[in-house]
Amino acid sequence: MGSRTKIVVLHMKEIIYTAVFAALAIVLIILLVIMFRPDGRTDPADTGKRYTPGIYTSALTLNNTNLEVEVSVDDSRINSIRFSNLDETVTTMFPLIQPAIEDIAEQICKTQSLDDITLPEDAPYTSQIILDAIRKAVEKATVRSDPPA
Repeated sequence: MGSRTKIVVLHMKEIIYTAVFAALAIVLIILLVIMFRPDGRTDPADTGKRYTPGIYTSALTLNNTNLEVEVSVDDSRINSIRFSNLDETVTTMFPLIQPAIEDIAEQICKTQSLDDITLPEDAPYTSQIILDAIRKAVEKATVRSDPPA
């Protein structure tokens, strides 16, 4: 007669409290997982998005004549580069300006880079000014990964 029977009495309140606290713990764990999981937002560099699509311009002045370089981009490519207000007077005064921008635009659209551009030997200074204007327009189009302050 060495066995003693133990009777455990559970009150209904204790069972209900335990079930409620277990459910709250599960809900809390689910909320924490949802809050701290990686979301769908990614860095533009990871998705290949380099530019904000659109047409961007930059001003260029040659002998008191204002020209605008127009750069057309989509999400990841520079599509075209041209002068938006090139008239006959400017092309008469600067006959090499149109071939220079066409040569530079062809190189940039082919390589998708503003680095290592070969400037035409017949108009190196004008070509450098054009390249600087293109660079300013592309900077306007570039997607920034850091949030604005």
